[in-house]
Amino acid sequence: MTTGKKRKYPTPSHADDGNTKKLSSSRSKSKASSSVSNDQNASQPANPKDSFDGISTATSNPDRPPSNPYDDIKHAIVQNDGSRQNLIRLIGLKSLFAKQLPKMPKEYIARLVFDRRHKSLALLSTDPRKKNSDEEIIGGICYRSYPEMRFAEIAFCAVSASQQVKGYGTKLMNLFKRHAVTEGVEYFITYADNYAIGYFKKQGFTKDVTMHKTRYHGLIKDYDGGTIMECYVHPSVDYTRIPEMVQAQRKFILQRIALVSKSDKVVYPPLPPNFAPNMDGVSRSNEAASRALAIPGVAEAGWTLADLMSSTGGVKDSDRQKKLS
Repeated sequence: MTTGKKRKYPTPSHADDGNTKKLSSSRSKSKASSSVSNDQNASQPANPKDSFDGISTATSNPDRPPSNPYDDIKHAIVQNDGSRQNLIRLIGLKSLFAKQLPKMPKEYIARLVFDRRHKSLALLSTDPRKKNSDEEIIGGICYRSYPEMRFAEIAFCAVSASQQVKGYGTKLMNLFKRHAVTEGVEYFITYADNYAIGYFKKQGFTKDVTMHKTRYHGLIKDYDGGTIMECYVHPSVDYTRIPEMVQAQRKFILQRIALVSKSDKVVYPPLPPNFAPNMDGVSRSNEAASRALAIPGVAEAGWTLADLMSSTGGVKDSDRQKKLS
């Protein structure tokens, strides 16, 4: 594990019980757990349930740009089904997790990665020279889902050191969320060390576990020094299209504002160099706010003297604090 605290790891006798726990962890410098991959190489299907059947490969139309930025990422769901290709990829995932999570026992990593009850989402290199080698795996998440309880436990999450700081961490988690819906998963749960907490928070995880303890108690292992975290996965949200959704919402809000706004319809002339509003009868404490209110358009925009006094007062307080410090 990546933390300096002493941890308890499952003994080999737990290899076959369904309650083995894997502590998701990341390196402090390599940020393995927060690094992950960019997107699919499969065209984004209209229904998220149509994805992740084997490898996704991009089928872009030359006449138009790809509809989803995740379409160019090659990825696959890998499981120990005995096939040669999956076994090669599982070996690559084991090597990746062992390299990026150096404090995790290698035997423990191998046991979970090759466990037939666990699956992995692997990000694959598009370089044909790396095909069927350890270098083909550039990132991955190893997990075990519990469909009857509608949650999945994340065991390992890592990205190759050569692919760090490229946004793969976020993209890998978004791809995983989209796939989780197809397995009936409603929540993710994981144990994170101090170096991984920031990454998981960025991906929507929280320390406040809302799932009732009876749903996961006895199915996952508790670890000393790890922080349990949870993430809700909304079944109707395509997490690979979050930027597009936010952009569409922003555009709609701006359109609604434009219907009632006058800022783009009324233009006031610039202030003259000798602009000096009448300050007769204005107290010294209200002088700055009154001066601002006298600017053409400020009062018409809905500002009041109280609003301006409140805003300028905050600035004065901050300036006063800077001088004292």
